Amino acid sequence: MAALCVLGITTRSLSRIVSAVPRREFWSRSRDEKEPVVAEPEEVKKEPVLVCPPLRSRTYVPPDDLQSHLESRVKEVFGPSVPKDWQDISLEDGHLKFRLLAHLADDLGHAVPNSRLHQMCQVKDVLDFYSVPVQDQSKFDELIAKNLPPNLKITWNY
Repeated sequence: MAALCVLGITTRSLSRIVSAVPRREFWSRSRDEKEPVVAEPEEVKKEPVLVCPPLRSRTYVPPDDLQSHLESRVKEVFGPSVPKDWQDISLEDGHLKFRLLAHLADDLGHAVPNSRLHQMCQVKDVLDFYSVPVQDQSKFDELIAKNLPPNLKITWNY
């Protein structure tokens, strides 16, 4: 009340301002401004699917014409004026290296892993990488396939 008096508003002038507006309008105005609360339908949470995705096959068998395929891709990326010793072309330019490796990954279905990218310094390094076949077997699968000595017993299901 003291604050109103400081501002020059007395209780009489305040009651005149308030009395000019009917009480119902004065107090119901804030209720009308609020939007009605609409109950949103509850989302039914579905149980997560606990099915493991199929293992991706990492098997890679190099094609027979790998060298000619790589040479054609090198000519496509580096231009038609490739020297005769095209395997010694440096891959220092990151953009050209990316384009070459991306094309080869799409064509052959086998990409150079990130951990080996720094080793690809020349085209012959790429040729060496793509010349090695990859088998999709674990060490245990390899042990099963081998003929083990009779005194060695491995229990697989324990």
